[in-house]
Amino acid sequence: MAAVNFVRSAFNGLLRKPTVYKTPVVCRLSTVALQQKYHAVNIAVKVNNKCSLQNGGLFSGVRNYSGGPPLTLSLIQQRVILVLQLYDKIDPSKLNPDSHFINDLGLDSLDHVEVIMAMEDEFGFEIPDGDAERLMKPKDIIQYVADKQDCYD
Repeated sequence: MAAVNFVRSAFNGLLRKPTVYKTPVVCRLSTVALQQKYHAVNIAVKVNNKCSLQNGGLFSGVRNYSGGPPLTLSLIQQRVILVLQLYDKIDPSKLNPDSHFINDLGLDSLDHVEVIMAMEDEFGFEIPDGDAERLMKPKDIIQYVADKQDCYD
């Protein structure tokens, strides 16, 4: 209870007007999550895969710690090709791992940035701009992802 009072006293000076969140708060990395609501700080504690607010409300706090299945070069290639096939400006009949995005597929620099962003979303990590400039073919992306995910076949 002392921790709750400490957190409330620490945040009372910061809260000036009532704020209502329309979306539920989800417990993420820690077991204690803070929610700002009606000039108060409510503590959410994770118990049995559910996060309960101090006022008694329950909301789901599902965590998934395990990674997916181990990545192989063929799985990475399938995922890269699928993302590229679903991109509107790429003709799937012209697409192969050795296709150059600009010369063979007719993409411009903005499309290339969108492709890199789609790959970041697919594989769950950020690709720095310096590295993204060098990824001009699907096989370059496949090799880059394999290096970053420590996948060797």
